Amino acid sequence: MNSNAALELRNVTKHFGSVVANKNVDLTVRKGEILSILGENGSGKTTLMNMIAGIYYPDDGQIFIDGKEVVIRSPKDAYRYHIGMIHQHFKLVDIFSAAENIVLGLEEKGSFNLKKATERVREISAKYGFEIDPEKKIYQMSVSEKQTVEIIKVLYRGADILILDEPTAVLTPQETQKLFSVLRKMRDDGKAIIIITHKLHEVLALSDRVTVLRKGEYIDTVITAETNEAQLTEMMVGKKITLDIDRSEPKNPQDRLFVKDICCVSRDGVKLLDNVSFTARSGEILGIAGIAGSGQRELLEAIAGLQHLSSGEITYIDPESGSEEDLRDKTPLQIRDMGVRLSFVPEDRLGMGLVGNMDIIENMMLRSYQKGKSMFLERKKPKTLAESIINQLEVVTPNATTPVRRLSGGNVQKVLVGREIASAPTVLMAAYPVRGLDINSSYTIYNLLNQQKENGVAVIFVGEDLDVLLELCDRILVLGGGKVTGIEDARTTTKEAIGLLMTKTDGGDET
Repeated sequence: MNSNAALELRNVTKHFGSVVANKNVDLTVRKGEILSILGENGSGKTTLMNMIAGIYYPDDGQIFIDGKEVVIRSPKDAYRYHIGMIHQHFKLVDIFSAAENIVLGLEEKGSFNLKKATERVREISAKYGFEIDPEKKIYQMSVSEKQTVEIIKVLYRGADILILDEPTAVLTPQETQKLFSVLRKMRDDGKAIIIITHKLHEVLALSDRVTVLRKGEYIDTVITAETNEAQLTEMMVGKKITLDIDRSEPKNPQDRLFVKDICCVSRDGVKLLDNVSFTARSGEILGIAGIAGSGQRELLEAIAGLQHLSSGEITYIDPESGSEEDLRDKTPLQIRDMGVRLSFVPEDRLGMGLVGNMDIIENMMLRSYQKGKSMFLERKKPKTLAESIINQLEVVTPNATTPVRRLSGGNVQKVLVGREIASAPTVLMAAYPVRGLDINSSYTIYNLLNQQKENGVAVIFVGEDLDVLLELCDRILVLGGGKVTGIEDARTTTKEAIGLLMTKTDGGDET
């Protein structure tokens, strides 16, 4: 036993029916260190962390805290052992203040003193460098402020071991750097910090050591300063992987989609899109960047005929005839009947993209099967298409007749992206197509998008990772508060410049 170990797992195993999520996993995180956990989809990262946090209970193995064996059967047990987990999806009450959320559910003797709790929140914030107003309501906060509340909430409860699941997924570069600064201060204060992330450059920039899991099993733990992206990727997937996006120059780009001054208003009168204008061109990838909730989803849904517009124009230019077609306020079916082939990979995979109870083959047919005719049936049998996607994207499934709801989130995403690309679109809109995917699968998707670009498709790509947007796209449109705050040349702009545009809410120059 390492005398400096805050937490140690020995031979931890977890089954879900016949599926082995974790098998004989060993893991150690020390006091005063940041440990990154890496692994492909289905490698057991989240399951392992959920056992530490008391959400799952291990079938076998031992957990030690400060050298003593413990039993963690619930999140309440985890708190008792000073373990706190900050999930990717926040669990906050919008109408409560930061301080009220932080103390919510705490059992205290005597009458509750909110003023005293607020002062304690300020003390924790000052100690680690958090920027938060304890009296501010959650619904008034940015994503990074909400995340700060979640972190302070576990610190308030005395957490010495912190687990963060994809903490930078929805942060700007500037917000990410602030978070890293805070985490380093917490580490220097003796906290043990575990981070799950897919972003290798962040792993190398922040962590002290990296533990790699593969197919539910422990592979190795390495010192971050002594490794690199290529080595970590090879450990994750078991073979050498090329992590390069081969961005080609656009060839003979033609205007394919013209969006002018479109506005979209929610039911309670809030402007979701505010005079958004841009042009998408064939043979080009147009990236869309923005803080979560800046209008990305509404923009793509409006183009796909899924979102009502209060004003503005959406014009499609037919690649064969050159004629212009008005898409505004038409249904997805009407858009398809016009011969406009918009493929849409939605943010909500099972809510909008696939039918969970249907198998993979049946989901292949959904996109184009209508009135007894199917593009897939004419070009390739749905079963053949399903098997092709399973093989090309390495979808982990018993067979093509497996219901989609039985697949992991990452494999559902592969099926959806593969199906949309296979429908031979002229405009391909992809919203977060690699969300939840491991590094190997992500690069497969990036290369598929590049192939579509080279085939003359106009690709619109909404992504979270600014490094990828800069490496993959030709131009990047930035949304802030539903407005276009700028359109940048991806080859010449910087991550910091995009990050600044993401925090603006006034309109920028359009190109």
